[in-house]
Amino acid sequence: MSRVFMLAALIATPFALQAQAVVIPSPEAQIAAAVLPLPEEFRAEATVLGYRVPGTLVTLREGSGAMVCLADNPTEARFHVACYHRDLEPFMARGRALRASGVTDADSVDAVRFAEVKAGTIRMPDRGALWQMTGPAGSFDWVSNTADSTVRSLYVIYIPGATAASTGISTAPAVNLPWLMFPGTPKAHIMFVPRM
Repeated sequence: MSRVFMLAALIATPFALQAQAVVIPSPEAQIAAAVLPLPEEFRAEATVLGYRVPGTLVTLREGSGAMVCLADNPTEARFHVACYHRDLEPFMARGRALRASGVTDADSVDAVRFAEVKAGTIRMPDRGALWQMTGPAGSFDWVSNTADSTVRSLYVIYIPGATAASTGISTAPAVNLPWLMFPGTPKAHIMFVPRM
């Protein structure tokens, strides 16, 4: 490598690193986006977890309501916000902690959580709702707080231990119809995937 090329590469490196810096929206913008999946009546009182620095989830707003919302992770390309009932927080927080510790395989995360539910370390509620919105990179406008048509909604009702026999709900995935995912497990939930 020539000395000129090496010098050019050294000069360009800080600019390349700066261009790759993660942009974190303001706490207000994160909160506004995070609560969008919820029905209007739950938004103002929801607790919102988000980011002040990349990779570190913190409480941006302590709410008095039943819902906890997760802001979009600025280190991920896709747009994703989700809100769930506060009684599901121990289960959700444990999943985040396991992934942060390097356990990234979904089956491994669930194996640990399911064992801890069985042992009584994690208490699961009888039921709880989850609302989410997901879309590809660039599908959300942070200035207008709006999502484009590529963003999809998903609604979930957790019913730990539920089966097709106990609910009368099929386990076959469907669009615009409820179906039961992870039947018989602590993570059993009814999925609602609306047709767009």
